[in-house]
This record gives sequence, C-alpha cells and structure tokens, in this order.
Amino acid sequence: MNINQLDAFLVLADCLSVTETARRVHCTQPAVTMRIQMLEQELGTPLFDRVAKRLHLTRQGKAFREYALEVVNTLATAREHLRQMEDPLSGTIHFGASNFIGAYLIPAIIAHHKRLAPKLAFELDIASSSELVRRLEAGSVDFLMVSDQLQLDRARFVFRELCRDRLVLIAAPGHHFTHREKVSLAQVATETFLIKPGPSATRDFLSERMRLSGVSLADEMNISSLEAIKQAVMHNLGISIVSRFAVAREIAAGDLVEVSIENACFERGIRIVHHREKLLSPAVTRFLDLLLSQDMPGQAAAGP
Repeated sequence: MNINQLDAFLVLADCLSVTETARRVHCTQPAVTMRIQMLEQELGTPLFDRVAKRLHLTRQGKAFREYALEVVNTLATAREHLRQMEDPLSGTIHFGASNFIGAYLIPAIIAHHKRLAPKLAFELDIASSSELVRRLEAGSVDFLMVSDQLQLDRARFVFRELCRDRLVLIAAPGHHFTHREKVSLAQVATETFLIKPGPSATRDFLSERMRLSGVSLADEMNISSLEAIKQAVMHNLGISIVSRFAVAREIAAGDLVEVSIENACFERGIRIVHHREKLLSPAVTRFLDLLLSQDMPGQAAAGP
C-alpha cells in the first residue's frame, strides 16, 4: 500500500469516475484502475461496486475512506509542520467555520493576520456543524471556529473561547418598536418574526431562550439566509434577533434599528476547537496565540 494508491482511492471515492480521477491525479486511466485493484487485493475486499455502468462505494469502501483520509491528512500535516519549522510565518492554516462566523468574523481576522505575516496562506471550509466535526475528526482541518452551542466531547476536543456574540433585536426604521425605549419579549413574540428554518444552531438557541422565558412566537416566517432576513426586516416584513456582528454596518448606516429588549439578553460564545490528539503546526500555534491574546478585529462592533 502506498500514498499514490490512497490518493487515487480518495479521489475516485469522491467523483466516482475513473476518467476524472486520472485527470486529477495526473496519470492514465489504466494506472488508476491498477492502483485501485492493488489496494483491493492488499485489503482483501472490494472497495467499489459497478451497478448499471456506475461506480458505488461498497460498505467496506465507505469504512476504509475514513482511515485513508486520516493517513493522507496526517502525512500532509507532517510535511507542512516540517516546512514551517524553517519559517513559522509562512505555511498554510486550514480551518473550518460555520456559515455565520465564516461570513462575518473571519474575513477581518484573516486580513489582520495577513498584514502581520504576508506569506501565510489560509484555507477556510464553511459547512454545516456535522460536516465540520467530521472534517476535524478526519484531520482535514487544523481547528474550527464555532458557536459554543455546538455540543462536543470535552474528553476528545480542546475548547478556547474567542469572543462573545451578542444577538440583538432589529427592526426597520419605520417599525413601531423603534419609537419605544424598550420592548418586552412577550411583545416581540406577537410580531411577525423572521427566523431560519431548522436545522439551525441559531434557531435552536433563540427557541430555547424564549421557551425558558415562557413565550412562543405567534407568527413565524422562515427564511434560510441571514442576508435575506436582514433585507426582509429592512422592508418591514417583520422583526428578527440576529448577531450584532452581522448587522453592525446596517445599524450604523440607519438601514436597521437595534431595539432593546427588557430583562432579556441573548448572548453566546464563539470558540476555537481542535482535537486533543492533533499536533498543531508552528504557524497554527502562533496564529491562535496571537488571536487569543489580542482584541479580535471588528469586536468593537459588538458593543452596545
């Protein structure tokens, strides 16, 4: 078994096309077929089935894929670590983030650190929580930036808080709430409330907080995009509670109004998560140390 066989297997498992695999790994189609056959012979089991002229991973192939990913990613990590030992201000940092964090927090963070270390390269995976955890376990990302509402095993993962995320009530400038100093959560629940449909970590967080406060939404409009929610609120289709990171510019420009909620505070943590057994590279270690020791770029926007 060699790394070329594992690379060919992983690419073929992804695209299920020998032609495309040959193109991606820069070899001939017969060479791809031979690598897969030799791998199957060594493992003593078929990894692919051909049904109606289409390739499919077998049950054994699906199981082996996770191990192959771990091996390939570990080797790539070792190579990267050795290269960074010569210059920790260069290299590649590959991490994952949820949609909200990836869109509204990370661009400013990367821009800030690129000024400190111009040779540093960043690769960012934005995906669902379940997919991010799968990639972290497989070693394909160095760490995650996620909400502290994501439940993970503390025995397997290390958690470090990056900042606090305050969610605020927003309304259009002409909405009747904007003429009041404060509104109650019960009053909020009577309005048309714009919220993401499930599954959504933010939705679960808001729903649980409202349940604990003894209120439930009377008129709910589900919108799957945060940007679309913001635009809908601007057009006075309803109100919403969203991260202030996501609406700081619109509030400053007067396109949206932040309304105070009496005796209610919606706040969650944003944290960095990495696997306890993963050896962090010099570049990643330096990046995280700097990030956690300084004010996060844009964090001032999260204030009142």
